[in-house]
Amino acid sequence: MRYGFYLPTRGPTATREGVLSLAREGERLGFHSAEIADHIVFPVTSESDYPYTVDRKHPGGGDALETFSILGVVAGATEKLRLVTSVLVLPYRNPVLTAKMVASLDVLSGGRVTLGVGVGWLKEEFEALDSPDFARRGAVTDEWIAIFKQLWTQSPASFAGEFYKYSNIRSEPFPLQKPHPPIWVGGHSRAALRRTAKHGDGWHPVGAIAAVPLPPQEMRAHLDTLKRMTEAEGRDFSKIEISYKAPLYDTGLPNADGSRRGFTGDPGDIAGDIRSFAAIGVHELIFDFRGASIEESIARLQRFAAEVMPRVE
Repeated sequence: MRYGFYLPTRGPTATREGVLSLAREGERLGFHSAEIADHIVFPVTSESDYPYTVDRKHPGGGDALETFSILGVVAGATEKLRLVTSVLVLPYRNPVLTAKMVASLDVLSGGRVTLGVGVGWLKEEFEALDSPDFARRGAVTDEWIAIFKQLWTQSPASFAGEFYKYSNIRSEPFPLQKPHPPIWVGGHSRAALRRTAKHGDGWHPVGAIAAVPLPPQEMRAHLDTLKRMTEAEGRDFSKIEISYKAPLYDTGLPNADGSRRGFTGDPGDIAGDIRSFAAIGVHELIFDFRGASIEESIARLQRFAAEVMPRVE
């Protein structure tokens, strides 16, 4: 099993010192990846439902460091850590410019970028950024992925889609990873599974929270569906990476059936949960060690590495 961890993007720990201290310690302890969320602006009030909390309210405030800025700083301060957008909301940014930024970061990081992608949920943020129609965000996301793959592998390139077009352009250098940086698709809706089967190199759902427990038996059913969809696309399911995120949402709430929440309890309980997910084919687990201070966050990271990881190996 591989392990990843969230980096801070908001609040008092989202500083240069905080981000780099946590990233460097995670790399030292042998974690595989660091995950960076994506928000640019927040509305003062919102009618958009957040899918991962019971009250459907996003737990963040009005501040957020920009995703690619964090990626660049962490890339320059680490050597082995995979750098994962978790997830980049594709319709927020121009696709040609985004393709260039990802390729440049992949080159400068030594081939360590993984592009986690999502369609987004915050309608007011779409409007503030003058992004494509919120109601068409799934189709836009699919088109942006097609543009990325073309610009990362072809030069010159031309494209004529429903939402974007260009003709006879060069966008080099290509990414260091071949044929391109891995694309992980977030979410566990049927549309997300379809997008993974058609376009993705990995599936990257959220679980282990009160709003979306996503226990091993449910994950197994989704994986069976994804396998059928992937094979229907003529692709090899065994090459799809499965990365499961467990954020710290609604920590005071139990599962709806009263059962213990996944990845909680003593180190033995957590190690048992990890083995259960490994048994159904999950390759990487992403945990949320963020606390009120960077010192607390690092201490949580260290306890996991010392008390849980050895019980699984």
